[in-house]
Amino acid sequence: MKFFVDTADVGEIRELNDIGLLDGVTTNPSLILKSGRDIAEVTKEICDIVDGPVSAEVAATDFDGMMKEADILGKIADNVCIKLPLTMDGLKACRAITQGGQQVNVTLCFSANQALLAAKAGATFISPFIGRLDDMAIDGMELIEEIRTIYDNYEFDTEILAASIRTVNHVKEAALLGADVATVPPATLKALVKHPLTDKGLDAFLADWAKTGQKIA
Repeated sequence: MKFFVDTADVGEIRELNDIGLLDGVTTNPSLILKSGRDIAEVTKEICDIVDGPVSAEVAATDFDGMMKEADILGKIADNVCIKLPLTMDGLKACRAITQGGQQVNVTLCFSANQALLAAKAGATFISPFIGRLDDMAIDGMELIEEIRTIYDNYEFDTEILAASIRTVNHVKEAALLGADVATVPPATLKALVKHPLTDKGLDAFLADWAKTGQKIA
């Protein structure tokens, strides 16, 4: 499974990338707002840090507007992935942009039928929103399972990018169901390493090592 981090915080991105955990980054208008920075400026800086795809989202909702904004965003760096909403105009733009050789992340997916359309339109990534479905008392993981089955049935190349991930269990369940990518907030990605028995075991080993009176270096 690939790990993308869902943030426009350059400090967090640099830290996780230096550890070697990042395969890409996703951003959206809300995260750009939170960063307080110009979209072109912060996207360029992120692209310079991370080798993998960096999703930058259009704000237009009509085909012509999406194509114009996609052209501007795509020129920021070679690893920009254009993020489009799952609408008819978004699917039309997806087809046009991918045919031009640019990666596309189709976002705001809440049904298997929507995911099927995105794959037919040539999307590089489809982003089903797990957490937002859970908020409505709908099991978001069922959507991941349905999309995986459909894509495998027809050998679509579109990668399932599990989004709106809220918990470490979301990550585990998405991995078990075969999601290709999980995009997670920095705090959630860091929480994956934590387990109380790991901490307890390490404390015991360190205590015993101290009793030996030895040093390795």
